[in-house]
Amino acid sequence: MTDRIPTRQPAPAQEPGSRSPGLLPSRVGIEHADRARELLAEHGAVVLTGSRATADALVMAAALMLGGRLRELFPHRLRTSGDSSGPVHLHADSFDLQVDTGGVRHRRRDPDEDYVLVQCLRSAPAGGDSFAVDAYRFVDGLQAADPSLWEFLTGADVDLYGAWAGLRGLPSTPRVGRHVEYTRTGRRIVRRTDGAAPLHRDPDTDHVRAMLNRFEDAVHALESALPRFRLDEGDILVLDNYRCWHGRDAHEGDRSVRILTLRSADAR
Repeated sequence: MTDRIPTRQPAPAQEPGSRSPGLLPSRVGIEHADRARELLAEHGAVVLTGSRATADALVMAAALMLGGRLRELFPHRLRTSGDSSGPVHLHADSFDLQVDTGGVRHRRRDPDEDYVLVQCLRSAPAGGDSFAVDAYRFVDGLQAADPSLWEFLTGADVDLYGAWAGLRGLPSTPRVGRHVEYTRTGRRIVRRTDGAAPLHRDPDTDHVRAMLNRFEDAVHALESALPRFRLDEGDILVLDNYRCWHGRDAHEGDRSVRILTLRSADAR
């Protein structure tokens, strides 16, 4: 058995000067769910407008966007950042968290959450704009721009959450995977997490650490030139979490969002 047998070939590498992986999601009213689904499938991101800033509205948006493909919702996460908050760098939502509630195991996060919805509850008075990239385009471009990094991302196993091993609730068994993988149906996953670490006693530990740092530097270097977009109260950013990374700028004043991750029928 070979190390990696993708069921769908990656897109051709980008040539120098090809278009940026930056995304500027279209804004679509919640009443036009069919159009929003089309844009999500085409670009990997869309902003839904016209909803109230409630938890129920976020769940309803997930149902509208995924319909019968919706399989599992994870608990809402409220994120409030205060005055002079620093930036949140590009990332894909991903975690592996289980808890024991009254003797029953419950999964609160999953490594293969394939969609994420970010609902704005309060926008910052200054700064805090969002940005996003099509990670498929970014990784494809590396075949020409940085073949060594492309080879690492597509061919090297890492412990996806090893850097967070001390967190309570995180499984003690390492979650081994690659940054770029495929589901059994051929859907591509491009991961971006600060939790990745070399495998225990990996003889290539020094190389893996160096490549993880190189990957981080390459991603951070994208951010300043990306188009910005602002989420207003009630707006919901919907992302294909296998395909897109997102982040936000530093801001002044308070900013609050509610985050919902989920698994669809197409998840790994």
